[in-house]
Amino acid sequence: MIQTKTRIFLVDDHPLVREWLGQLLSGEADFEVVGQADDTNPALEAMRADPPDIAIVDLALRTGTGLDLIKQLRAQLPKVQVVVLSMHEELTQVERALRAGAVGYVMKRESTTRIVEAIRSVRGGNVYANPDVLSRLAERMVGRRSGAPTGSVDTLSDRELEVFRRMGEGHATKRIAADLGVSIKTVQEYQARIKDKLGLADASELLRAAVRWTEGVL
Repeated sequence: MIQTKTRIFLVDDHPLVREWLGQLLSGEADFEVVGQADDTNPALEAMRADPPDIAIVDLALRTGTGLDLIKQLRAQLPKVQVVVLSMHEELTQVERALRAGAVGYVMKRESTTRIVEAIRSVRGGNVYANPDVLSRLAERMVGRRSGAPTGSVDTLSDRELEVFRRMGEGHATKRIAADLGVSIKTVQEYQARIKDKLGLADASELLRAAVRWTEGVL
């Protein structure tokens, strides 16, 4: 009997990461890398034309967000299974990715065997993440009583969290607006809502909080 290879599509805005992933996964006899893209729209267009079995998606894309892409794949191509490969390991990001429709989450700092293990696991019908992350996420869900506490990043919407993350990475308001395809005024409105939800006094406190959260301090 001929074994069908798992067809994989790569979405990451760093060419070197895509090259590394392509070489890694193509070295597995049961994997086939069928395409790649650096952003949401070209990724969707390519996968609509030729749906893969697995999409490996980074959450931080050039424009838009990985979360947006995951939601659109779930709505338009529900048979495509999404594994997130991200540098972000905050539980908030893991939880939102899984809630958006991802079935796997691997951190880029982990060993290369993890991504291969994740693909085989989700193809077997499992949800995959680092066992420690899944344990912490389960504790977080069990311990949650009546929504996120006031002042928590968990109170932010997905788009507010994306603006917050980009601020923490040093992106100016104008660049954030351009990357997300919205007006500067819209980004400023997001920033105002974030400031209110986190109980921050002014723009300086907001920026400091964003930097600390991105660095894993907050």
